[in-house]
Amino acid sequence: MSDASADRDDDAAPAGEREGRFERYTTRTLVAGTTVAGVVTLLVAGLLFPDSLPGTLAAVLTSGDTLAAALRLSVPIAFAALGGIFAEKSGVINIGLEGLLIISAFGAIYVADVTGGIWIGFVGGVAASTLLAALFAVVTIGFRADQIIAGLAVWLIALGLAPFASQVIYGSPNTPTVATSPSISVPVLAELPFLGALFSASPSVYLLFAAVALSWYVLERTPFGRWIRASGENPEALDTAGVNVTRVRYASVLLSGVLAGMGGAALSLDLGQFTGNGPTMVNGKGFIAIVAYLFGNYNPVGAFLSTLLFAGLDAVQTVLQLQGIGIPRQLIRVAPFVVVIVVLALVGRTRLPAAAGDHYETEE
Repeated sequence: MSDASADRDDDAAPAGEREGRFERYTTRTLVAGTTVAGVVTLLVAGLLFPDSLPGTLAAVLTSGDTLAAALRLSVPIAFAALGGIFAEKSGVINIGLEGLLIISAFGAIYVADVTGGIWIGFVGGVAASTLLAALFAVVTIGFRADQIIAGLAVWLIALGLAPFASQVIYGSPNTPTVATSPSISVPVLAELPFLGALFSASPSVYLLFAAVALSWYVLERTPFGRWIRASGENPEALDTAGVNVTRVRYASVLLSGVLAGMGGAALSLDLGQFTGNGPTMVNGKGFIAIVAYLFGNYNPVGAFLSTLLFAGLDAVQTVLQLQGIGIPRQLIRVAPFVVVIVVLALVGRTRLPAAAGDHYETEE
């Protein structure tokens, strides 16, 4: 199958659709320009008045610790977002990413505790997530169950199973602590102001960089990536070309399990513990991942940058709560969510793959 048959031809699109895309692109450009201008203004004001509120904000924004925290907070969300992209672009809506993060976070700690190996625990967490994703795939693709309901079931199963297993094994919903892997620092580069945080981070951060690049390459530059896109846009055409749509969707959902598992395992192993109280230590990161890849328009790089935006705002608000800048902590705490909602409203609606959520039976 060629790229032309797999991708939508913009020139052949209706005039109204082309105008709508132009308006969205114009809006995004305007939002991006306004944001850049606002940040530059803030930094200049902070430089001129270092003891003022803009000075405090500028100091936080330009701190290497803020970037390091944003990267650390991005890891589980971005990995789950990458997994969601593969599943949804193939036509399977996987809103169970939260559950995959939970089960892999617990599985990684349990295996690491039993074996004493951090990386063995990492593989164990990925395996647990992949098995749960395989169950989701069988139910939704094989038995044609409603994908939204099945995704919610995955989340609820993991939300109950992981803390229960921890309670049975350790006598508490919170597991004991295990060893964590040390950060990897690049000499000289790690000493750079602000950007030095990119060269002194945990292995999971570097693994995320590699996963983003590899995901983009697979989706945009390989036949398998074209099959995934065609499976979500026009499965009949893909089937006619001789590619088994069912197998492509199974592979895509399993990939979502692998990637989400990497995020969940990294989350718990970087902290050295699984916390199962309440919504667990995952605490909505899987649902934020869905927003991230929608905001990133199903592009791995865009999803990562969207995640970094939210994680950066989260890191900033955490620091500002400790600064005592005269603004109520409750208001500071909700600021990242408000900003994300405003940006999503201004940027416009993301177009879902045409066949997302639709069942398809490959013709023999």
